[in-house]
Amino acid sequence: MTEPVVSEAKLRYLDFLSREDCVRHHRYVEEMKQYELMKNGDLSAIGESARLWTSGLYGHVCDDPLRNAKYLFVTSITLATRFVIEGGMDEEDAYNASDLYIQDVDRCTTTDEVRRLHADMMTFFTWAMADMQRGEVHSTAVVECMDYIRYHLHERITVPMLANHVHLNPTYLSELFAGETGTTISRYIADQRMEAARNMLRYSQYSVGEIAQILAYRSPSHFGKVFKDHMGVTPREYRNANAQTGIWPE
Repeated sequence: MTEPVVSEAKLRYLDFLSREDCVRHHRYVEEMKQYELMKNGDLSAIGESARLWTSGLYGHVCDDPLRNAKYLFVTSITLATRFVIEGGMDEEDAYNASDLYIQDVDRCTTTDEVRRLHADMMTFFTWAMADMQRGEVHSTAVVECMDYIRYHLHERITVPMLANHVHLNPTYLSELFAGETGTTISRYIADQRMEAARNMLRYSQYSVGEIAQILAYRSPSHFGKVFKDHMGVTPREYRNANAQTGIWPE
């Protein structure tokens, strides 16, 4: 009888090596979390994915680091493609994007290039799902305002500026936006800045002062006050708490 390619003895040996090297494979539910977030257009998927990719806990499938990274990339984009299709993305669009990314990863010459491409892929799919879901329930003017806000969080944003951008009366735009989203434009801008701040505190090395400047807060102290009003803790407390817990149990 021919011995199977993956025998029980080999599996036990790999398990032994994993324990000896302190290698922890991602738990299934935790690994799928990034794709569920992506499918729902939740921007935190981007940060979760970046953390998983650099954690060093993914399975070792090849001794060559570059080839190993490429194999992991292909596995990840295969899952990502399935999730976005399940979430409603056009199949042809999803598969075309997947094919292009796989062609790009084949041309990568360093593991860092693969990492950056993976971050780009997760960002592309996540924003695509977010845009698609917003487009289903909001008018063109409101979607354009959301997009403008998203790309200009580093600048001062006012209702008249948005109204000029979409060629509508400021009062009418405010009523339209509130009617479709259930929140005011000012509150939406504040919430988007706060989401960006939380992600930067969790996943970047920027100081609190730098984050305040990047997100167009008047000063670090103003940023700290607004953040505490929203989150109940200071930016430093939030960063320290999340840096301690992360998404993986010790």
